[in-house]
Amino acid sequence: MTDLKRTPLYDFHVANGGKMVPFAGYDMPVQYPAGVMKEHLQTRSAAGLFDVSHMGQVALTSTEGLEALTLALETIVPVSVAGLKPLRQRYGIFTNEAGGILDDLMIANTGDHLFLVVNAACKSQDIAHMKATLPDHVTVTEITDRALLALQGPAAETALARLVPTVTDMRFMDSHRMDVNGVEWWISRSGYTGEDGFEISIPAQIAADVAAKLVEMDEVELIGLGARDSLRLEAGLCLYGHDIDTTTSPVQGNIAWAIQGIRRTGGARAGGFPGADRILAELENGPDKLRVGLLPQGRAPMREGTPLFASSDSNDQIGVITSGGFGPTVQAPIAMGYVPTEYTTDGTEIFAELRGKRLPVTVSSMAFRPSTYKR
Repeated sequence: MTDLKRTPLYDFHVANGGKMVPFAGYDMPVQYPAGVMKEHLQTRSAAGLFDVSHMGQVALTSTEGLEALTLALETIVPVSVAGLKPLRQRYGIFTNEAGGILDDLMIANTGDHLFLVVNAACKSQDIAHMKATLPDHVTVTEITDRALLALQGPAAETALARLVPTVTDMRFMDSHRMDVNGVEWWISRSGYTGEDGFEISIPAQIAADVAAKLVEMDEVELIGLGARDSLRLEAGLCLYGHDIDTTTSPVQGNIAWAIQGIRRTGGARAGGFPGADRILAELENGPDKLRVGLLPQGRAPMREGTPLFASSDSNDQIGVITSGGFGPTVQAPIAMGYVPTEYTTDGTEIFAELRGKRLPVTVSSMAFRPSTYKR
């Protein structure tokens, strides 16, 4: 495919043996010579470096100031943006009028504007959505001259501190702008693996040099999309377009924790976002189905699309697996999917149909492995 986009690190990936595959319109590394299993365990035990430059970086500014800007964004997301303190970020959700999820994203308050990171496959529609729905005093600008790296794992702080010593002062969900040898680095402390780590936005022209410096460190190895997926699955985190989409609400998707009380019924800024009627009602009364963790009782991994049933002989499908595979850290197959609320209690046994056989699956809480964020 010749129409695939390339990140600023494409040549670096190829030079380091990256196996390149199409992903969200980009040519991306799915793995390196060590393989997915070793890359996964490397991130859990030391540190892994991911290229996430395919994701959308977006700046929101306003001629009416930061407060007006945060309130404007609240008209299209159900989270409290106005309550976000400077140099902090939080998880957000774009919703549609039916209460479904258009995308999930990160929102950072830089002190004078908002910085958003959106999913690669959704960034064009997200930007168009914001331009069409936000008021005229807001300017939406896609940032195309910066790369985005993610450094994840228990040794991530040690490694990054060699280049930027002040990252040791950051805590989970901080988002700072730092001068590094005369260049502005935008660094946040969070991650998509369940591990402590950082996202690093830097000018595209220095991305390969920075990546090379990090990978030269004993603690750091390059990690591809394959291990990124197994890491986030162990962490119980959603993949947009698979575990959440335009038909699932944030409540059904089990991400209602992202909706602060001030935006809920009775809160000072309740509602006022697309799909509020449905979402607020589900928050009050419960959803009809819920995303849950699933533990297959055998050794066979159960993938996306596997149907779920209440019993071994029932003809009526009750749900479906949306993500699944083998968890290298937990050394067992793990999955997540949707089931009716009456089947969501931890320990409930249901059945998955795999290659014509009904196999038992136990409903479980998520994450499958405790997170190690620096609180």
